[in-house]
This record gives sequence, C-alpha cells and structure tokens, in this order.
Amino acid sequence: MQPHSNTSSRRKITRRAFVGGTTSAAAALTLLPGRILRASEADALSDHTPLKPIGEAKGIHPGRVVWVRDPQVLEWQGPGDGHWYDANHLRQERVDRMLERAVCNLTGEVGTSKAWDKLFRHLNAVRGKGGVGYRAGEKILIKPNWVGMIWREGAVDPESYHLVKRQDYMNTAPQMIIALVRQLASAGVRESDITVCDTLAYLVNEYHTILHRECPDAHYEDFAGKFGRAKVETSSVPLYWSCRPEGATQDYLPTCIAAADYLVNFATLKAHVATGVTLCGKNHFGSLVRWPVEKGYYDMHRHSFAKETRHYREQVDLLGHAHLGGKTVLNLIDGLFSGKHPIDPAPRRMSTSPFAGDWAKSLFASQDPVAIDSVGYDVLHAEYDDYPRRPGVDDYLHEAALAADPPSGTFYDPDHGTSVKRLSSLGVHEHWNNPSQKEYSRNLGTGAGIELVRLMG
Repeated sequence: MQPHSNTSSRRKITRRAFVGGTTSAAAALTLLPGRILRASEADALSDHTPLKPIGEAKGIHPGRVVWVRDPQVLEWQGPGDGHWYDANHLRQERVDRMLERAVCNLTGEVGTSKAWDKLFRHLNAVRGKGGVGYRAGEKILIKPNWVGMIWREGAVDPESYHLVKRQDYMNTAPQMIIALVRQLASAGVRESDITVCDTLAYLVNEYHTILHRECPDAHYEDFAGKFGRAKVETSSVPLYWSCRPEGATQDYLPTCIAAADYLVNFATLKAHVATGVTLCGKNHFGSLVRWPVEKGYYDMHRHSFAKETRHYREQVDLLGHAHLGGKTVLNLIDGLFSGKHPIDPAPRRMSTSPFAGDWAKSLFASQDPVAIDSVGYDVLHAEYDDYPRRPGVDDYLHEAALAADPPSGTFYDPDHGTSVKRLSSLGVHEHWNNPSQKEYSRNLGTGAGIELVRLMG
C-alpha cells in the first residue's frame, strides 16, 4: 500500500521562488534540509508563517502525518438523534478501516500486523533497545481523552456511572479504542496486556458497555474504580517540572503508565478556551493522578494558559518524559468530531474544506508528536476564528521542536530533580502553506519538515 502524499508537480517549485514568497523576516533565514533552527531564529517566525520547519522530524518516514477522512463512518443528525456512539450511528467496521489505512500509510506496510511490528521495532531502536519487535507479555497503555467524563465537573453520576450531561461530548470514541485493540491483537498483543486509562475520568457505563462487549479481557482503569473498573493508583516514578517550582508536592506517574512498555496517545481534535487547542500534548494533563490545579501541587495551567510566546510550557515536559513520550509508539487524534472545550456540550459541524458543513469524520496518526499537533493546530486555526488564533497557542510546539535550545531558555529535563540532561528535539513544527492546499515542506520538496498524507473518502 503506497501513501498518497500530494507531492505532484509542486516539487518543481524552486527554492528561490519559495523563499521569495515568504515574509521578509522569514526570508532572511537560511533553511537547509534537516537543520534545526536556533531559538533566536525560531523567534523570528510569526505565529502562523507557513512552510518554515523547526526541530527534527521523527518517525520511520520522518515528519509523516496521515489524515484519514471517511464521510460514511457516521450517520448522526446531532443531539436528539440518539447518541453518536450508538451502533446504528457510528459504524465500527468503517472505524476499523480508518485506523488500518492510517497505520499502513504511516509505515508504508501492507497489513496492520506488519505495520505494528515496524512501529514497535522503530521505537525500540530509538530508545536504545535494538530493533526488536513486540515481545509476548509486554504491557501497552492506551491514553484516551475522556475529559467530558472528568470526575469533578458533574457530567457523570458517581453513584450510577451514567452520564447526566455532556452525553454527546467529543471524547475519544469507544469504537476508536476497539479498533486499536483489535489491531494490537493482530500484532500478537493479548487483550489482557492492554490497559485503557484516563486518570481523571469516570469510565461511564455508556462507553464501558461498548468496550467490554468487544474487548472483554482488556483492563480498564479510571478515577474511582467502581463497577468492575480498576482504580488508578500512583507509582513511585516521579515527574519533575522543568520550571523547578518550589514548595509543590512531588508528582508521580500512575502505576499503569509506569508499568507499561508502550503507550498510545489517543487525543481528540478540539479547540480550547484557555490553551487554544487541546491535542496530543495536552492529553497528558490527564496522565497524572491529580487535578491539574489541585491545591498543593504545581499548577499545570500556569504556563500552558499563557498568551505570550517564549514561555516554559508544561506540554514539553509531558511529551518528553521517559515514561510518557518516551514510551509512545503511536500518536493518534480522534477527529470524528470537533468543538470547543469546555463551552460545547456537543460537537460542532465544520465549515472549512473538506468538511463543508459536516462532522469532521477524521483520524490523524503520526510517530512525531509535534508534527501531528502542528497539523491539528492548522485544522483548528483554519476552522475557528477565536481561541486557536490567540497569541501563544503554538508556543508549546516551538518549545517542543527546539527543546534542546528553546526560545524560552528553559532547561527541559522532566526525568531529573535538577537540570541534568536536556531533552533533544521532540519533533518538527511548521504550518501548512495555506488552508486550501494544506501542504507542508516535505509535500512541496522544500524542506525536511512535515509530510501530510491525506486520504479523503
């Protein structure tokens, strides 16, 4: 199966013509393939200057992001027409096919078992374990974004585990989790070695019934641990914030994450009233066994909500921690729906191309956490004229791409209590050329940034 990456005749664009068409500040930069811009150079870029890759692309095919859209995956008229996760609305077989297309085109393999073997081997080689594949008994943690079921916001009755509001919120779909578990099984992973957990959520009956019916042997952990779910517990593995806050209670990772050999970051495609966007980076705000602003702990919203640039960003520590980003074999964004958190109790139809007034009906996949969030940001920036366009929204992507020499000057090292070992670049960041063509530097043959593979329909 060969990916379609929209390279076509645009590769004929000359470097001189490309540079000549950029803003004067950006045109002054010398962009050599594969070179990482210094922090001072990155600061010269505007918040949405197109086609200026910074950082170091990651993956088997560096910087590749696959975007699958299936207009037939869902038939739902909106709230009042049952719920979108009902079997007569969301088609499991088409969700399965979306994820199959995503991982096969991401790796360049035919068949999901070969694709996953390649993903496992690549991660193990990167983290110094040799190019070995998955071994029987190794544990896999799936981290969805179930913020619509978060324990303290009143959407779930804690006594019954039923949704009492936000019944159609834009959570990671249970059908997406099922598709992922099925693929992992095809790669030799036993269901019993898979754990699904969002630490701050109640895994409501509406979702658990769907999941348990199809994947009965998987482990399900949540905030409270009722009705057959396990209660998430804290390990002894610390996470240190690189801003080095004083007097804050030490953070430790959940046991299910610390004990996992691999992690799949399964985020959602949403705008956010404070951070502008919530994608793979912010999904890990639900990877600690405490509320992000819980009294006594470091306030995780302090810098992630900042509207300025050149700031320390919590997302970098989360994406760079050895047990979070360091274990991530695949980054996924469930884009079946989009909306604005927390003001939208249900999804919004999208107006920009290719949505044309429909639900997003999309899935994004990448090995590069910065590249996939860059694409998700561009989609949301094009769609919404408010929160994703505020200053500083993509500042965490600049920080992550240039983690070894970030614009903020932060010494990013979330694995040690003092500044011992700097993170290296976590991936590549750039913006597409325009919302119509949606092409990046590797699509155009102009740089070593993102390659967006679009599979529409």
